[in-house]
Amino acid sequence: MNVYRDKVAIVTGGASGIGRAVCFGLGRAGCTVVAADVKLEGAEETAREIVRAGGRAEGVRLDVTRAEAVGELVGGVAGRLGRLDFMFNNAGVVVFGDARDMDLDIWRRHFEVNLHGVAHGTHAAYRVMCGQGFGHIVNTASLAGLVPSPAVVPYTATKFAVVGLSAALRAEGRDLGVRVSVVCPGFIRTGMFECDLLNVDRDAAMTELPMRLIWTPEKAARAILRGVARNREYIVFPWYARLFWWLQRLSPALMQTFGRRMIRDFRRYRSGP
Repeated sequence: MNVYRDKVAIVTGGASGIGRAVCFGLGRAGCTVVAADVKLEGAEETAREIVRAGGRAEGVRLDVTRAEAVGELVGGVAGRLGRLDFMFNNAGVVVFGDARDMDLDIWRRHFEVNLHGVAHGTHAAYRVMCGQGFGHIVNTASLAGLVPSPAVVPYTATKFAVVGLSAALRAEGRDLGVRVSVVCPGFIRTGMFECDLLNVDRDAAMTELPMRLIWTPEKAARAILRGVARNREYIVFPWYARLFWWLQRLSPALMQTFGRRMIRDFRRYRSGP
C-alpha cells in the first residue's frame, strides 16, 4: 500500500542531502511536496525536478530558526491544500571539533537550527494535525542522538534532545491520531562532509572515515520512507548504527571506552595546544 499517494508533505532542508532525496522519493510516490530551505534556489530546483518527473511540488524559502515563519508556512500549506499529512523536520547543521575549540556562537547555532528548528516545525504541525485528526511528524536526529559522540558535542546534545522530544510526543499524539517518528542515521554522504572542522587537517581527518559504510542520501531516503510507512518509532540505519545503539544500551561503559578512542584518534589531526 502506498501511504504517500495524494498526500501533502513539507520537508525542511529540502534543497540538498537527505531532505532533497526524501522530496524526490515522496514525489515519485505521488505526494504533493513542499521543499523548504533557507536556500531558496536549491529548494526551487528540487521542486522543478519533481515536477519535470511528473510530480507535484513547490520550493519555498524557510529559516527554521524563525518560529513565526515556520508557523506561517505550515498553516498556509494546510489551509491552501486542505491538509498536512507529513512534516519532515530535517534541516540541520554540524561542526566537527574538540569542544574546547568551540565558542558559544557555535553552540548557539546548533541549538537554534537542530533543536529549535525541529521544535518550531513540530509545534506548528502538531497543532494542525491534532485539529484534523491525522498526520505524521518525522524528526531527523542522528546516531549521535542515541550514542554519545565525541568531536560533535553540541550536535550530540541537540540530537539527544530531538530523540527525547519525538519519543515523548509520540506517546501524547497517539490517541489524537498523530504519529511521530525519529530518524537516527549513521554516516550519510551529504553536504555535512563539507562542514567546518575546527583546528583540524580536513584531508587527513577524512581518511579516517569508513567510506565503505557511508550511505548515499538516496539510499537513506528509501530507508526513511519505508520506516515512516511502517510507523516505526525509531528509524535507525545502517546496520552498524543499530549495533552501536544496542551496545550503548547493553554497556554504556564499553561505548565510553570506544568514544575515548575516537576522540584520541581525532586529536591526532588537531593543531594547537
